[in-house]
Amino acid sequence: MTGLREEGVVFQVRIHGRGGQGAVTAAELLSVAAFLEGRHAQAFPSFGSERTGAPVMAFCRIDDRPIRVREPVMRPDALVVQDATLLHQVNVFEGLHPEGAVLINSPRPIEELGLADLAETVPHAFALTVPATALALRHFGRPVPNAVLLGGLAALTGCVRIDSLTAAIQDRFPGELGAANAAAAREAFDHVRAEREEFVHAQAD
Repeated sequence: MTGLREEGVVFQVRIHGRGGQGAVTAAELLSVAAFLEGRHAQAFPSFGSERTGAPVMAFCRIDDRPIRVREPVMRPDALVVQDATLLHQVNVFEGLHPEGAVLINSPRPIEELGLADLAETVPHAFALTVPATALALRHFGRPVPNAVLLGGLAALTGCVRIDSLTAAIQDRFPGELGAANAAAAREAFDHVRAEREEFVHAQAD
């Protein structure tokens, strides 16, 4: 793994969204991308209300070895927030690893989301945003940000390669829809990679 955690160590992702935004599908796509790279992975949802609009969680673990644990991810290495309105309704940052990463679906920077103190709460976190819903609408005409955000996550953490991710997306959504989702994920990857480089340079100054 080339991202935030060293190779051979399980990488845990928690996805926060609302019912209907595809959080569970996102976790499954991420696990398939890891499988395509010859690694072990698991994906599963939280148990609770799944009605449209209700807060939901999904989890993914990636490891180079078989994964035995099936508990919810309580100490994530990365958080994906599919809906920024959850930020002040749910404690999405609970348990985040001190060197973890946060990716939020929003066209606005972290500071404008009322999260300027996130760097103080999690000193080493990479906390970035990506306009995933806008990218989804532009590429395939639906406000479904799940696969798009995974492209950003791949850039932010290196948990999977973008080629593996787009292959998983196109396998799940064949035809034009899959190609459009994959293109949106690649654009999110490029967007977050540029943001991450800017973040790293700012921290070095």
